[in-house]
Order: sequence, then C-alpha cells, then structure tokens
Amino acid sequence: MTTRPLGRSLAVVLAVVAAIAIPAIQMTQHIGLSAAEFSGQGDQTLRAAGYAFSIWGLIYFGLAAYAIYQLTVAPETPTLGAVAWPSVVTIAGCGAWILASAFNQQWLSVAIIVISAATMVAGLMRARADAPTPAFRDRLLIVWPLSLLAGWLTIASAINILTVLTAQGVIGPDLPWALIGVAAVLLVGGFVGWRLASAVYLVPIIWGLAGVYVAEQADKPSAAWLAAGAALLLAVEALRLARRR
Repeated sequence: MTTRPLGRSLAVVLAVVAAIAIPAIQMTQHIGLSAAEFSGQGDQTLRAAGYAFSIWGLIYFGLAAYAIYQLTVAPETPTLGAVAWPSVVTIAGCGAWILASAFNQQWLSVAIIVISAATMVAGLMRARADAPTPAFRDRLLIVWPLSLLAGWLTIASAINILTVLTAQGVIGPDLPWALIGVAAVLLVGGFVGWRLASAVYLVPIIWGLAGVYVAEQADKPSAAWLAAGAALLLAVEALRLARRR
C-alpha cells in the first residue's frame, strides 16, 4: 500500500483549521468589513437570502471530517491523490477570501473565489477519471465534503462577480445582469454536475438558488422565478444522478 505523504496530510489539516478559524477571529475581533458589509456594497444586482449562508456549517463539518480522515485512517487511493492538493488550495482560499473581503479588496476576492472553485472542480474531475467508483468511505469522507464546497463556491462565484462589478460601477443593478447571473449558474452548475455525475455537488447550488428566489421576490421577481426554475431543473438532474448510484 502506498504511504500517504505526511506533509500533504498536514497541509490539508492546516488549511481546514485556517478556513474555520479566520472567519471566527475576523468576526469576533471586528477586523475590517464583515462579509455582509462587503457584499452590501454591490448586492443590488443579485443576492441570496442571509439564511442561505448557513450552509457553511455543514461544509465546515464535512471539511473537518475529511481532514481527520485523510490524516488518520484513509488509505492512499487514486481519489485522495487526485483531490488532496487541490483541496488545500481551495480550502485555504476560503480563509483568504474572508481576509480579502475584510480589507475590501474586491477584485482580489473575485480572483480567490473563482480560482478556488475551478481548482476544486478540476480535482474532483480528475478523481472521477482516476477512480470512477471509489469506496463508500472515500465518497462519504472525501468526495462528498469537497463536492459540497465546490458546489457552493460555484454559485458564490457568480454572486461575488456581480457584486464586485456593481460595486465598481462596471454594471448597474439591472434585471438583465441578474438574469445572466442565474443563467450562468444553471449552465455551469448543470454541466459540472453532469461531468462529475454528482448530486452532492448540485445540492448547495440548488440551496443557493432557493436563497436567490427568497431574496429577489420583491425587487426582481423575474430573476427570482428564473432562480426557482433553475433550482427545479438542477433538482431533477440531482435526482437522476442519485438514482444512478
């Protein structure tokens, strides 16, 4: 059996600890802008209801389980080998995004979240190519937590991009941009979910689109209903993918 690289395992643990600790410290010590204050500068184009961000609790729990598993009992499998270093980049990016937003580095926040999302998706695609049918324990403690993270970062990237473009005055808070944002989430999320054959990846995207529906009903009902329709389409895709398993 191939030995797991200790340095890589520790890097995963450190990235997870930082991703959980940085927002807690930033919030309790009132360092810079809160995530809500940062987003409030440009969320007039498209936003999700505040409750949608509670999904981070589930994501953090999954990442903690993944970190412990890959450090202690996980064998060195093609799945772990494919996602470990990409997960370090992506999870570290979660903490880095909090710092960028706290210090109002708007374009940096876009770069961080897009790179983080793309890196994790690429790692998961490689894992699927290298090991199309991983053991259940690897799916539960490696693939699923990282798929949840990748899915949430997918929809968060779209909202973050629109937020920064609006805050910078590049676009106005107009309905067409909101519709484009929702459509982009549907197309990208649907394509990646299909390539990964992952219902778990789609779950946080569906959750986020439901949050958009709730948040935009009053100001942009057309965008809200498009988000609801997109969520329904992705839910159908997720159910079909889950049944294949």
